[in-house]
Amino acid sequence: MHNTDKKIPSLTGAILGCKCPHCRQGDLFPVPVYSFLKLTAVNRQCAICGEEFAPEPDFFYGAMYISYALSVALFISIMVALNVLFEDPALMLYIGSVVFFNMLLLPLMLRYSKTLYLYAVGRITFRGY
Repeated sequence: MHNTDKKIPSLTGAILGCKCPHCRQGDLFPVPVYSFLKLTAVNRQCAICGEEFAPEPDFFYGAMYISYALSVALFISIMVALNVLFEDPALMLYIGSVVFFNMLLLPLMLRYSKTLYLYAVGRITFRGY
């Protein structure tokens, strides 16, 4: 089954769009990437090509490591930005900023960590049609 009407995105475009690694067209998630609904939900299979997204039960637990790395990168970025913007920021400004931006970016960090994990270790190869 394939769809020749749509242009197949590049690898980067497929990752940024959270698309199926096999056909790069089907959605990995049942909701938009930036949505606070169904934060942990991943489609079981691709609606376009039928590829299974979770090769084994609890496969996406490994994505927690990527999510942690994204959170650490966000924390460091916020600290650097606050130190550049303010001469001597208060501790509560650090804490408040980190909490605020982690909550704001939560859907993106959760979904991109799963997407990156699936592309990195999912052993699903791209098959252009």
